[in-house]
Amino acid sequence: MTGSVLEAVDVVKFLGKGAGRVQALRGVSLALKGGELMLLMGPSGSGKTTLLSVLGCMLSPTGGTIRVQGLSTEGAEPEYLAKLRREHVGFVFQSFHLFPTLTALDNVRIVLDVRGEPAKPAVARAREALAAVGLFHKMKAFPGALSGGEQQRVAIARAIVGNASAILADEPTAALDSENGQAIMMLLSQIAKDPARGVLVVTHDPRILPFADRIVRIEDGRLVGEEQRHEPIN
Repeated sequence: MTGSVLEAVDVVKFLGKGAGRVQALRGVSLALKGGELMLLMGPSGSGKTTLLSVLGCMLSPTGGTIRVQGLSTEGAEPEYLAKLRREHVGFVFQSFHLFPTLTALDNVRIVLDVRGEPAKPAVARAREALAAVGLFHKMKAFPGALSGGEQQRVAIARAIVGNASAILADEPTAALDSENGQAIMMLLSQIAKDPARGVLVVTHDPRILPFADRIVRIEDGRLVGEEQRHEPIN
């Protein structure tokens, strides 16, 4: 494993206002290293998704610092946070978040279009990403014609096409059956073998524990335990 690709330092996050204001994160410090697949586990309401959103620069911390490839987000304007997301972070969601009117190829390519990359190389890179997840033959298919496992593969291709150094996955197997869930985790574990890229998976699913290099547990907005696994699945 290499150095940290994504780091939280003493992160505090409040959500809501007035009487409904709650503290979702309480001084969380966490580093995702290149070449590792980390699982973040905890009960509902423990702060998992909030932490993922803060790490991915979708939410700003109330206190503390996020560093993306060593770049601090402290005091950053929304435009700068958006730039960090585009250049360094890839997201995978349990509900896939694909555009139903776009083909698999265009769902992947859109990440590069947002960056302003020229059409021809963007198409070539999108094809390569789909090939990497085993879906080159489905590049012209629309999401409605794909199985759940195939849709999640398209979502993963979209997350990796921009060469993001941090892949953040929120319950990526929750909408899948056991076989497809295992296949998706195998794919994510292969991506995490790249020393320049780390994968963080939020999950409730104990069946995917063997894929982890490290397991971090969170309760009530605090990290409460960590397990280093020395023999992750190959």
